[in-house]
Amino acid sequence: MKICICGGGNLGHVVTGFVAARTDHEVRLLTRHPERWQKSIIVNRPDCGQPLIGTPSLISNRPEEAVGGADVVVLCLPGFSIREVLMQIKDSLKPDAIVGSVVSSTGFFFEAMEVLPSSQPLFGLQRVPFIARTTEYGHEASILGYKDTLAVAVAQTRCEEEIRQLCERLFNTPTKLLDSHYEVSLSNSNPLLHPSRLYSLWKDWRPGVCYDRQALFYEEWTEEAAQLYISMDNELQTLLERLPVRKGAIPTVLDYYESHDAASLAQKLRSIEAFKGIKAPMKAAGGGFVPDFGSRYFTEDFPYGLAIVRRLMKEYGLEAPTIERIYQWGIPYSQ
Repeated sequence: MKICICGGGNLGHVVTGFVAARTDHEVRLLTRHPERWQKSIIVNRPDCGQPLIGTPSLISNRPEEAVGGADVVVLCLPGFSIREVLMQIKDSLKPDAIVGSVVSSTGFFFEAMEVLPSSQPLFGLQRVPFIARTTEYGHEASILGYKDTLAVAVAQTRCEEEIRQLCERLFNTPTKLLDSHYEVSLSNSNPLLHPSRLYSLWKDWRPGVCYDRQALFYEEWTEEAAQLYISMDNELQTLLERLPVRKGAIPTVLDYYESHDAASLAQKLRSIEAFKGIKAPMKAAGGGFVPDFGSRYFTEDFPYGLAIVRRLMKEYGLEAPTIERIYQWGIPYSQ
């Protein structure tokens, strides 16, 4: 099977190396900077001292070269790049090539259904298979955490079970099939998780204000941020009741994190091992630190994550005061 991975970020590194470490597939990588990549990609794993080493057959910035003839195309891209890359690759895709995304909550299905033919098979994961970090660009990355199970939505094809099995094999993780692409397009993960914390950190920030240290994003999670997260999720759940989404397909954040209130949720988020050491998006300025509005937490989660939820809430005439307040605060910083 010929598989093309699109994207050279954290997930692109890990997914390419992870899949290419298997010898039963031909793996290619489409990236803007092929000259910065080495022949082999090392993927360190938290549960094993022995890293995986994957060697893609091709690393290129030419869609016709990387995507042409591919059986499967997997996007590992931020929301703002999805449409651009789909436009670049559409003329090189085989009619039956399966196109999917490991990040589906930033508009993948909506963009793919608009850009690609209605007969192009699509899939999207509900949550990313790995928590990934690049160690050395183009050569080495680390898996900081795995998902015990994955969930996938499939559209524009009747081969749902075959694609479910494909995802299970590619990511070596038990994978269940969901009923609707809404179940992955709408997420209470990053599109709600990150904005709730960002708002609690910097809702009172003004130009000229500097902080003396770079806050820890998860390890210092507050009850205020947890309550905002719960409130946003409650609003999202009212939308899900109006859509063709199976009840429970997107668990509430309290259920997902095995918590019962804001205090227990904050404690849970502070204690997750894979989240430890992750700092809030900040940059040095004026002898201290200020929010980094160029971070993907702003450029992706507001205009390509939270915005999708907000738009659908409005289309269905549903009130979402917490989502609206946080969206209106963050969107000017994200553009």
